[in-house]
Amino acid sequence: MRLTDFWARLEQAFGPGYAASIAADQVLPQLNGRTIEQALEAGVETVVVWRAVVAAYPDRVPARLR
Repeated sequence: MRLTDFWARLEQAFGPGYAASIAADQVLPQLNGRTIEQALEAGVETVVVWRAVVAAYPDRVPARLR
């Protein structure tokens, strides 16, 4: 998954403002206690980060974005 696709999906699922907040502030256990931004900066593949988002927010991410 391209990085631009990742951000587009995150914004579709949460809205632009909330997506940025989640990416910067929410620590996900699936990312070894890192935020989305920290994981991406550390070189974690976007598809792995996206799967962590889906696992952390199963009710928030629509099926069409999974």
